[in-house]
Amino acid sequence: MSSKKEKIILDFRDVRKEDIALVGGKVANLGEMISIGIPVPPGFAVTAYAYKEFITKTGIAEKIYSIIDETIVDPNEPQHYEEASKRIRSLIENTPMPEHIQEEIRKAYRRLCEEVGSQDVFVAVRSSATAEDLPDASFAGQQESYLNVHGEKELIEKVRKCWSSLFTPRAIFYRNQKGFKHENVLISVGVQKMVNSRSAGVMFTINPITGDPNQIVIESSWGLGEAVVSGSVTPDHFVVDKDNLQIIEKKIAKKLIEYVRGPKTGRTIRVKIPPERQDEPSVTDGEIVYLANLAKKIEEHYGRPQDIEWAIDKSLPYPKNIFIVQARAETVWASRTLPAKPVSPPSVEREVVLKGLPASPGVYAGIAKVAMTADEAARIVKKGDILVAKMTNPDWVPYMRYAGAIVTDEGGATCHAAIVSRELGIPCIVGAGNATKVLKTGEEYTVDANVGVVYYGVVEEAKPSAPPPTITPTEFLPVTGTKVYINLGVPEKIEDYKHLLFDGIGLMRVEFIMASYIREHPLHLIETGQSQKFIEKMAEGIAMVARAIYPNPIVVRFSDFKTNEYRKMIGGSKYEPTEDNPMLGWRGVSRYISPQYREAFRLECRAVKKVRDEWGLKNVWVMLPFVRTTWEVKECLKIMEEEGLKRGRDFKVWIMAEVPSVIFLADEFSKFCDGFSIGSNDLTQLILGTDRDSQILPSIDKRYFDERDPAVKRAIAHLIKVAHQNGVTVSICGQAPSVYPEFTEFLVRCGIDSVSVNPDVFVRTKKLVASIERKIMLEKLLKTNVKNRGEEDFSLDNGYG
Repeated sequence: MSSKKEKIILDFRDVRKEDIALVGGKVANLGEMISIGIPVPPGFAVTAYAYKEFITKTGIAEKIYSIIDETIVDPNEPQHYEEASKRIRSLIENTPMPEHIQEEIRKAYRRLCEEVGSQDVFVAVRSSATAEDLPDASFAGQQESYLNVHGEKELIEKVRKCWSSLFTPRAIFYRNQKGFKHENVLISVGVQKMVNSRSAGVMFTINPITGDPNQIVIESSWGLGEAVVSGSVTPDHFVVDKDNLQIIEKKIAKKLIEYVRGPKTGRTIRVKIPPERQDEPSVTDGEIVYLANLAKKIEEHYGRPQDIEWAIDKSLPYPKNIFIVQARAETVWASRTLPAKPVSPPSVEREVVLKGLPASPGVYAGIAKVAMTADEAARIVKKGDILVAKMTNPDWVPYMRYAGAIVTDEGGATCHAAIVSRELGIPCIVGAGNATKVLKTGEEYTVDANVGVVYYGVVEEAKPSAPPPTITPTEFLPVTGTKVYINLGVPEKIEDYKHLLFDGIGLMRVEFIMASYIREHPLHLIETGQSQKFIEKMAEGIAMVARAIYPNPIVVRFSDFKTNEYRKMIGGSKYEPTEDNPMLGWRGVSRYISPQYREAFRLECRAVKKVRDEWGLKNVWVMLPFVRTTWEVKECLKIMEEEGLKRGRDFKVWIMAEVPSVIFLADEFSKFCDGFSIGSNDLTQLILGTDRDSQILPSIDKRYFDERDPAVKRAIAHLIKVAHQNGVTVSICGQAPSVYPEFTEFLVRCGIDSVSVNPDVFVRTKKLVASIERKIMLEKLLKTNVKNRGEEDFSLDNGYG
């Protein structure tokens, strides 16, 4: 009997989220949801093994990859992707499928028909690539899907078309951009009973526009969900409070068309909605609350925000008629810090051309290019243009990257244009109604996507200051005794920030380098003989920053991924256990010294040594994250010394102060480091016993997770005092100084040596620190004068000593 990995067919009920390599993200998530009781229509997967069997047994695999190498000469030329796609898809669709694969598909389809009690049941045939819908794969929907397929012959034909859609122009482009090897990406096909939808749509367990994690956003329209996902209609829009499931916002759109199953042919057809239904809500309040409850359950299971597709069957009673047809990790806000609410520009006289829904914040002025098709966009859109379209789909992605802003006629907050724009950081307005008719190619406009308005001409007042705020070396910034550093994660962003007069990088996160430059699990690289790849890529990323700010110091924090994050790297599932609470699990120094991971940690050490010794960038220091005990620090330092990284005059080692044990034993830890850096997020979490990723307690009272809590402040004051007694410096790289000016004042009054903040608040923080230092000096001067005059002493006790 064949193993699971060598099966042609797998029932949805037999797969789990760990089976992405076998059935792709879409199907793996469907099986996972079935296992926790989520209502999912039945179905089966034609596995990635079946696809691999097809291309290898027929001998077309090498032909496919050679076509890509031959055709895509210029990776920035969209036409090359079009030509490669055309040739590969023709090859796949004209190559006969092996008979044993066909027979397995037929048998599975018959079993499904028997299960639902229908002959030739209508099914949705959806592609599910092995690299699609993973947390680091931003553009879902690159491959094709087919609705209302029925009969064995048509099913086999559509499976082959799904296979060939692994090589659409957008899919080839995406893999090249991400650095995925084409031969490492396979495709599964999910075959699922169609829901005969009365209404359908999408929902997010985080507000996709504002990033508010306390809200669930549901978008809905009549008929099949394709209308909402593709942006063909402007959907009804509902916002639900995640805590109490109260509907807090309703926007009912005028819905003119819907996609339905044709009564005669069974094909998906587009029909006009009768006038009496156009302005009616497409879902009831009860259905909204029921859907929101399912969304909460899915998010709680996965432990992160979700992007979910759903449908309501017109032939079944409530609530048995509500189904979840897809769920995947939300990728835009998951890795961002919640921004401050955008401030609209001052009100001045200007001509409003049209209004729509703000989908991706920002303000941009430029020349409009109206494109009705992706081909037209390829011809006319140049870098920095405002792209105006009826709606976008994944075919548009290569040209959307060129745009300075995007405006569409149709769509809602969760449509393709909105999601991709937020991913790319491009201002976007959707659902504007008639943008393609009103806006003219070649004319200048200002797009204010903070409020959803397009103005005629370039409105200077509407232009925001460029983020992050930069200053020239000649601009005056006050001198401070307290050093002000910045935090950095993406090496390339140093080009945007290097003109800021900061004292150094107080926190250089290497997780972005690992996730985007390296992508493969370090133990997988070691096992496959590619250790040097890790060292080179890590060193390149660190050196890019170190060179730009030399001789100012850059404090590189060794990797602090948790097990669930390491598992997502290529090859990671083989080496990473599943932990119930990864936040408190195998992370930081405990990982570095463990027999399982020690050799991988040595690669990080070698990368740092390469930057310092081979490239002469001695301004690179390091920091150890999530330290728990002194003995593990000693073990870690020993490994570092074995790799040529020994503490000394020009090589400092800092320790993250996140675990309370570091606070309690600050005098002991001081023997093993040159500095402490307070991680205020984790420290607050562990002192107050509050899960920083859960919104339950903060929704009751925000003080449950607040770095300004007296217990947290007392711990920090104690650390600074003891560290200084032992000749060790203290910095802070957590979120608090970037958010709370009064917290910065507390730190300066305690005598902290440096603060490291987000780049966008550096200038403000530098000036704030200077004003606090001046204030303290004046207070001391006043106190001295009072004592010298023998007057009553009205001393100002800061309360932290």
